[in-house]
Amino acid sequence: MDSDSPSETTSSGGRAPLLALGLLVFLGGFAVMVLEIVGARYLQPWFGGAFYVWTSQIGVVMLALAAGYAVGGQLADRWKKARYLGLLLIPAGVFILLIPAMAPGLLDAIVDRHASESVNTVEIAPDPAVVETNLLADLDPSFLNPDGAKETATDIPQAEEVMEIPAIWRKVDPAIGSAVVFLYPCFVLAMISPYMIRLAASRVKAVGTVSGRVYAASTAGSIGGVFVTAYVLIDHLSNFGIFMFSGGLTLALAGLCFALDRLWPETSLEN
Repeated sequence: MDSDSPSETTSSGGRAPLLALGLLVFLGGFAVMVLEIVGARYLQPWFGGAFYVWTSQIGVVMLALAAGYAVGGQLADRWKKARYLGLLLIPAGVFILLIPAMAPGLLDAIVDRHASESVNTVEIAPDPAVVETNLLADLDPSFLNPDGAKETATDIPQAEEVMEIPAIWRKVDPAIGSAVVFLYPCFVLAMISPYMIRLAASRVKAVGTVSGRVYAASTAGSIGGVFVTAYVLIDHLSNFGIFMFSGGLTLALAGLCFALDRLWPETSLEN
C-alpha cells in the first residue's frame, strides 16, 4: 500500500480503526434521526398533531447537534481518548432507556401547569336523535324509551369544563417538552463526529479527506435513520420498543469507543 494513501494511519493499525470510526459516526447519525422521528410521534398525545410539534422537534434536535459539535470538538482536544466519549454515551443510553418511564410525568407537568390559569365552560349539545320536537311531542314516552327506564340527571348532557391554553404556549410547550426529553441524548450523540475527527487528525495524513468522510458517514447514517424509522421501526415496534432499541444502540456505541482505543493504543497524540 502506498504510504501516502489518505486512509492509511501514520502509525500501525491500518484500516481497521478507520472502519470502526466510520461505523461509529454512521450509527451515531442513525440514532439521532431515530430519536427525532419517533420523538415527534411520542409528543403528540400531550401537544397534538399540529405542525408546531414537528417544528419544535426538528429545532431542538438541530440545537442539540450544534451544541454537540461545538462541545465535542473541545472535549476531544482536551481528552484525546475515545473512552471518555464512551463514558458520556453510557448515561445518554440509560437516559433513552428511561424515557418511557420518566417522560410522561414531565410532559404532564408541562401541560397541567395551565390548569389554574384559564378554564372555560363549554356546553355539550344533546344528541339530535333524542331531541324532542313538535313531531315527537305527542308520542308515548315508552316509544322513545322501550325499556321503560326513566331518564336520569346523568343521562342529560352536562356542561363540561375545558382547559384553554394560551396561543403562545400552544407553540412553545412542544419545544419545552421536546427539549426536556430529547435535547440531552441528541446533544451527546452529536459529539461523536467532531470527536472522531480529532482522534483521526493526528493519525492520518489527509485530515480534510477524513473529515469529509466522517460527516458523509454521519449524514448517511441520518438518512438511514429517517427511512428505517419511518418504514420499519414504527410499523413493527411500539414507542417503548423503539426507545429500547435506541438506548441499546447508544450503549453499543459507548462500547465501540472503548474498542477504538484498543485499535489505536497510542498514549500520546500530536498537538
